Order: sequence, then C-alpha cells, then structure tokens
Amino acid sequence: MPRKRTNISGVDKDTSDLPRSGVKNESGPSFFDTDDFRWSFSRIVTPDLLMKTRMLSKAWLRVTDNFIDERVESGELMVIGENDRLPMEAQVLEEGRLLVTQVVFLLNITKVGDNACRFAVDLVVVEIPEGVEIIGDGAFCDCRSLTTVSFPTILRLIGDGAFVRCMSLENVDLLNTGLQELGSMAFSECSELKSMTIPDSLRTLGINVFINCFKLAPSIDVLIKEGHDSSTAAVIAYLRSMSDSESLKKQLSEQSAKISSIVMQNESLNANVSSLLTMVTYQSSEITALKQTLQNLISSFHPNK
Repeated sequence: MPRKRTNISGVDKDTSDLPRSGVKNESGPSFFDTDDFRWSFSRIVTPDLLMKTRMLSKAWLRVTDNFIDERVESGELMVIGENDRLPMEAQVLEEGRLLVTQVVFLLNITKVGDNACRFAVDLVVVEIPEGVEIIGDGAFCDCRSLTTVSFPTILRLIGDGAFVRCMSLENVDLLNTGLQELGSMAFSECSELKSMTIPDSLRTLGINVFINCFKLAPSIDVLIKEGHDSSTAAVIAYLRSMSDSESLKKQLSEQSAKISSIVMQNESLNANVSSLLTMVTYQSSEITALKQTLQNLISSFHPNK
C-alpha cells in the first residue's frame, strides 16, 4: 500500500516515493539528506525559513512547495507560482482562509494561481509584485474586505471571476499596466466599485465583466443589471472616456504643480533679495555711522580744522 500524508490543506499526498527509514546505512544517504527529514522539517518551521529553505535545492523545492502556499501563520498566506486550485479545493480551504490578513508572494512568480486567495474575507490590501503577468480565475474571489490592489506594470491578463464579490473595492487603477484581456465576470458584483482606469492595450473582453457594478457606470446601469453581453463593451467605452478625462486632469495637475513650484521658487528668490537689500542697507548705515565717528575723532585732535 502506498503511504499517504495529509498536508495542511487537507489534501492527501502520495508519499510512496519517500524513504521509510531515517537510519543511515553504508551505501545510502544520511537521514538529513532524505525526503523524510525534509518533509518533517517543513511541517514545523516558520514561513520565513520555509521560503528560504525551498531555495536550497530541487529536492527541498519539491517538498516545501507542498506546504508554502497553504501555510497560514499569523494571518499570512503564502502564494507561489502556478498554484492553481480547483473551486472545490478552494472550498475545502475556506475555513483557513478566514484567518488571512496579508498575502506574501514568493519571488519570481509570473501568475497568481486560480482561486489562490479565494475566501480571504479579512484581506484588505494586496500588492501584486512586478513580474506577475496573469491573475488567475477566481484568484481574489470573495475577498469581501479588499479595498486596495496594486497591479504590476507587465500584467496582461485578469482571469474569469478574478475579483468577484470584492464588495469593498471602490477604485481600480490599471492605467499603467499592459493589460490585454479581462476575463468573464472579472469584476462582477463589486457593488462599491466607483472608478476604474484602463490602458489602451486592452483588447479582449469576456462577458458580463461588470455585472451588478451599479456605481461604476450609472448611465448604463440597466445593461449592467440585466446582464446584456453588450454591457461590457458599453462600460469599457465609458471607462475609456473617463480614463481620457483622468489623464487630462493628471496632466493639468502636473502642470499646475510645476507652476506652483516656479512661483514658490520666485517667492523664495524675492525673499532672499529682500533680505540681502536689508542687510546692505543695515551695513551701509553702519558704515555711515563709522565714518561720522572717525570724523568726530579727527575733529577732537584738530579742533581748529
């Protein structure tokens, strides 16, 4: 019978390939070089040490990656690359995700996996690191307290239902990304979503991307409410117009800031000139007084002159 071990996520893993004995023999490795040791070690160490340990070798990587993305410690959820979860698997993990308040992305990942952070209902802020190109299907689904998401510049795809029911999300800024595709229902039921900026690179749209996002585009909320396929295109057109407006506002704001800076510099220069004139005037009066003192002194020695 192959041996089974249950990892933290509750999913059985076949460990029949792991050595049964930790005793060193004359021809085999020591216990510390076996998967038995690596498996036992990975179960008890802190998340930070687990992250460092996985870089030691491929053997360590193979074992530790079974733990990292499901390890919740002090409210931290670790996310590794290609950590796709089926919706059923995510459902099994729901209770553990209730503890999550922070997401830690491991280095060099290019995708936030399907359902990776689903059900993290107390997660408020997420900073997706540079290097991530894809946010998988349902990645942040049901993160109902999520208010702030920072997106990487090379992001090109947001998957189906990636942010479904993120009911505290009000603003989404994608303007500085390379986003090319928004999956179906990507931001559906984000009932508080009021603004979104999108890049010109966006070309492919799924259906009902913004269904029940009533505050995002009030003028076309009927299409959104009724779930018409055309609603997505209508909302995107609206968002593009808003993005152009926001871009213009930003340019005007930048120009205004530059003008204010120049004015402040001029005011500072005027103050310096005024201070210098005051100093010169003061020194001039001192010189005049000194000259008068010298004349008085000379007169005292030559009273007849």
